Formats: sequence, structure tokens, C-alpha cells
Amino acid sequence: MSRARDLADLGGAADAGTVTGESLIINGDMAISQRGSVAAIQTAYTACDRFKISGNGTAARFDSSQSTDVPSGQGFSNSLKLDVSTADTSISAGDFAILYQVIEAQNLQHLKYGTSEAEKCTLSFWVKSPKTGTHNLEIQHSDAGYFNTHQYSITTANTWQKVEITFDGYQTTAINNDNGQGFVISWWLVAGSTFSGGTYTENTWYTTNANRAVGQVNIADSTSNDFYLTGVKLEVGSAATPFQHESYGDNLAKCQRYYNKHSGSMNIHGFYYNSSTSLAEMNFPVTMRSAPTLSATNGAGSTSSDITSVTGFTRAYSDATDNYITSYTADAEL
Repeated sequence: MSRARDLADLGGAADAGTVTGESLIINGDMAISQRGSVAAIQTAYTACDRFKISGNGTAARFDSSQSTDVPSGQGFSNSLKLDVSTADTSISAGDFAILYQVIEAQNLQHLKYGTSEAEKCTLSFWVKSPKTGTHNLEIQHSDAGYFNTHQYSITTANTWQKVEITFDGYQTTAINNDNGQGFVISWWLVAGSTFSGGTYTENTWYTTNANRAVGQVNIADSTSNDFYLTGVKLEVGSAATPFQHESYGDNLAKCQRYYNKHSGSMNIHGFYYNSSTSLAEMNFPVTMRSAPTLSATNGAGSTSSDITSVTGFTRAYSDATDNYITSYTADAEL
């Protein structure tokens, strides 16, 4: 087929709204790690930006790091590594641990949820699990309060395996067009009977908690267990396409909408207000999702107070004795 014919076909597909490939996941190649390694997580963001662990129970803690253990020949340099630091060998009914990413609602409008034209979407990823058997992956439609679960089976422990899962669209309730939660994409790690004691029905939207993780293996039953994830991609359509690698700068900027961190001295231009306060403005690298929670350390090594912020910059900086800060974090995570 000629190149002209290829381009014509591609243009027709675009007009029909059938071109797929762009990922709705941020940092799916685990290249961005602003926080660095994070130890003993039960509920906290991991070493790789945009991915968080949530858990409940007296045990099941994970050390999180950015790893160079990756599937061969796929073009990835990093993965997210979860190393079980505290095991949970006796799971109570309400115990759980999930690894997840939240997708901002206004980034999902083209899925046309709440209409008869609701789009299918396909999640693909590479995983290396310490356990063979049944693993559960779910999408939560946050505005509807509904879940859709798919199971995938690990055939060989501690071996990279690619998984591809297609989800039907939800036709009843729309995704709000705002900066709140749209989807929560969750990889189950631990599931007590509250979440696993029901009935599994593939690719069905439901509200019963007990159906969310039926048959889930216990990733956290030994401190020798390590769980790895990379190459995560969520795209419109019923087929997975190759992972689209993007520049480090573009990837970082997407992550900085939700969290950004600066280490090292930086000047703040402002003016002296009184003996205890300076007023200044400091721009963030990108406009953030919402006015962030801001923490900054001043030149004297103490935490600055009375800092207020909007989505694009800080509006005040306290401590007139130091006209620079040595570090800050700005957190506007979902």
C-alpha cells in the first residue's frame, strides 16, 4: 500500500474518532521519581510519581524504590519496585493493600461515559510478581461509585509478564468535567474477605465490595517478596498498542501538575514587610491541579511559616532574616 493511502486511511480513522494510542496514565514507564525511595508504606505515595499504595490492617508494609529491573527488549529503563518490609501472613477480613493511580476527571471526557457511546478502554502493563495465580485489576468510576474488575493470572513467579485488559464503558453515569477523581486504576496486592468473599464476574460494573478481589493471592505473605510494575498504558479502544515513550521533560511536567519538589538554594524576589516577615512570589514549574499544600525550608534550615499558594505560584514567604529557601515541596495530589 502506498504512503499516500496509509495517510488517507489514518485521516479517515481520526475523523471517525478511532485513533488510539495516547495513554491516560502518567509516568507509566516509572521514569520520574521526585520523592525517591519511600520506606514502610501502608498508605503513601511510592518512589515513582503518581503511583500510591493504600492499605489497612496491622501488617503489610512495603519499601518502595525506582528499580532498573525491567523487561528485556522493551525500551524501559525503570520499574516501580515494592519490597515487602512487614509481612501479613494472617489476613483479617478488612485487610487490604492496593497499588493505584488516580486519573483526573477532566482528562477522561472523550470516553463519553454516561452515554450510549461510552468507549471501551484497554490497560496494558508489564508486571513481575512473586506469586503465581490470580491477581485482580480494577477501574473505579469515582463519580458513579462503581467498579469493574478483571483478573489476570501470573504463570511464572518472579518473571516479567505482559498483561492486556479491555474494559467496557459505563453508559449510565458521566464522569464529571472537573479536576477531581475520574478513574482509580488499582492493582490488588492483599485482600481480606471483605473484598474477596463475593463472586467474580468479568468486565461488569458493580458496587459490591466483596466482588472486587475474588481469589487474590497474598503478595505480602513474606518479606522475601518483591513486586515490580512498568510500561503501564491506558488507551481508548479494545486493543493495546505499543507503549509510547515520551521525553523525560514532558513526563516530568505532567507529574509536576500534582507534586513538585525543589532541593538546593533558590532566590526569591520580594520585599521586606516587617521585622519578622518578607513577602515574595515563587513560580512553580507548571500550573498545578489545585492550590498545593506547600512546605519550604529557609536559609537558616528551619521550616518557613505563613506560606500561602495558588496553582501557579506561592504568594507569601515568612522569615525576613533569610531571602532564599533551600528546598520546598508542593503537593496537589488527588
